[in-house]
Parts: sequence; C-alpha cells; structure tokens
Amino acid sequence: MIRAVNIHKFYDKLEVLKGVDLHIKKGEVVSIVGASGAGKTTLLQILGTLDHPTTQENTSLHINGSDILQLDDKELSKFRNLNLGFIFQFHQLLPEFTALENVYLPALIAGKTISEVEQDAIDLLNYLDLSHRIKHYPSELSGGEQQRVAVARALINKPQVIFADEPSGNLDTHSAENLHKLFFQLRDELGQTFVIVTHNEELADMADRKLTMVDGIIVSK
Repeated sequence: MIRAVNIHKFYDKLEVLKGVDLHIKKGEVVSIVGASGAGKTTLLQILGTLDHPTTQENTSLHINGSDILQLDDKELSKFRNLNLGFIFQFHQLLPEFTALENVYLPALIAGKTISEVEQDAIDLLNYLDLSHRIKHYPSELSGGEQQRVAVARALINKPQVIFADEPSGNLDTHSAENLHKLFFQLRDELGQTFVIVTHNEELADMADRKLTMVDGIIVSK
C-alpha cells in the first residue's frame, strides 16, 4: 500500500527526517510514536502528500502503485482527494455547514454532485451512530461527535488509506476510547488502512505495528 524509501526533510539546515524507510500493507493499522520533535508529524505529512520530501539519492514514495514524487501539483491534489483521508486532532469542520454537508464536501471537490453523494454521506453518518445529528452544525455537537463527523468526511471518497494526527488528543477518555475502537472496526469491516501519529499509549499499543521515531529516524518496527 505505502512504500517509502530514504525519506529526508530539511528546513534550511535543520534535518528533521534522516532517511526513513517504511512499508505499510493494505488493511494494516500502524501507529507512529516518539517524543515531540522526533519527526512524526513531518513524516505523516509527507506520506499524506501534504508536504514534499527533500529529494536525495534513491528517495521514492509509492502509494497503491502510484509514484507520488512524479506527480505535478494538479495530479497530486487529485490523487490526494480521491485516495487519501485525513483526521486531525482538531476536527476542522466548517462551522457554517451541517454535519451532512461537511461529510460530502470532499466528494463535491472531486466533481460529484450532491445528488450523487448525499445518500453515501447519510449512510456513513448512520454507520457512525450520528443519524440524529445529520442536520446539526459543528457547534451543536460534542467533541466526540465532531470527530466522528470528521471520520465520515475522511471516508466519503472511499480512500485507500487514512492518515490521523493525534486524532483523540482533544477528546475526553470515553470519547477517545470509542474513537480508537472505531478505527479497528473500520479496518475489520471495510479493510481500511490507517497510519496514526499519537501520544496515546493505549491507541499505539492496539495497532498492528508500533513504529518508534527518535531524532528523525525509525528506531523500532
């Protein structure tokens, strides 16, 4: 699913990633842990095509067979929209749109019409036990409900992989536990692949593999 080779990242003279190699299989839940500043979020952003690696000899990144480093900006944006989903610590829902509208927005960006995607969005919200919140705005939802809407939004285009950056970091313990269980339910029922950066040890230990980063490299797999 994801194969990264010799991934480096420099910011001026500061080397944040120092030659990361990584292989993630389809349907795998992988957690990435490490101290602040170890390079976890930088790696996640590069794997998720939100940032570019600093190209070195033999650097490569392939996702589901696509050579990511050979795509131009337009091709990359299209690939990201159709193949990748994102969940962040702060849900980043648009406050002026309902839960339903937030969920189907990525599908509209992909060129589909509301009539084509509305039922899919409703089905996702139903699946995530949010049928009673479909017409509610983010300000009317609890933190856990907001994150489940964000999960539905990440799933709407049926992505190959979902990248999550501290997805439960802003939730209370009960909501965090429910979110963690949801990730594994999605993996078991839909075959969804997850790459999760987290400081939550419980979530990290639930993963199929826990990768530990220290000073810009992966030291344990």
